[in-house]
Amino acid sequence: MKPIIRVAQRADLPAVRSGIGTHFDLFTLWPGSVDFLEAELAFGTIIVGEVGGAIAGFGGTLRRGRLTHLGDLFVLPAHQSSGLGRAILTRLLPPDAPKITFASRDHRALALYIRNGMRPACPLFYLYGPPGRPAGRAGAAWRWEGGLPEAAALDARVSGGARPECLAWYAGLPGVTARAGGSGYAFTRELGDTVVVGPAGGETPEDSVRAVLDAVAAHPHARLIKIVVPGVHPLLPALVEAGWRIGDVDTIMVSDGAGVPLDRYVPHPDLG
Repeated sequence: MKPIIRVAQRADLPAVRSGIGTHFDLFTLWPGSVDFLEAELAFGTIIVGEVGGAIAGFGGTLRRGRLTHLGDLFVLPAHQSSGLGRAILTRLLPPDAPKITFASRDHRALALYIRNGMRPACPLFYLYGPPGRPAGRAGAAWRWEGGLPEAAALDARVSGGARPECLAWYAGLPGVTARAGGSGYAFTRELGDTVVVGPAGGETPEDSVRAVLDAVAAHPHARLIKIVVPGVHPLLPALVEAGWRIGDVDTIMVSDGAGVPLDRYVPHPDLG
């Protein structure tokens, strides 16, 4: 049966969540009814693949200026290796614009991204940390004098492009705080006794490290802190040496012109 590849509508989101989202456990960082699909629908594009009237796969992007962040590409097991993922991605990605994604260890996905003009840049480590201030933190904390506007302006310089509307949406969710100070910024979200850090970064690698560690230190009562760190970022050894645990590893894939300084930028796990 030939699949139907089309742009998703809001009415498709419940089926995506209950089917593909539940199967791949995509929403652990998104309690309640608001999740990253809402951001992709508003600030990017979601493409679904239907087979026999049921959604069997989907892909989602978010935009940062000209840069397209491929956040999702998932196909249910019964339809993998059928060409459905390739068809979704072909419809989803702009052919001549810079692109970035976080690829899993699925060799089929890696090959698909390479065929779409992206190349491996470095590993991406999913880290789980202890509360308090990790070892390796240097100097006194700077004052967080800025909020969302300042954080969004810094983010535009280190993430590969501007996305003020998406960051404002995220900052408006329960538990989210946007901080900016000195030459760094960090978004954090409290989910009960868990804190998610990102996006975050700085004008220099050292500013980026300091911003993240100061954001972590602002949550001394958290039992678990989650953060994703590019393998070339100087934050990685500081956290690992402090006893943070590596939970998973992806590969950052980028195309020509992506312009993301991976030694200064710490992405959000789902928003890029």
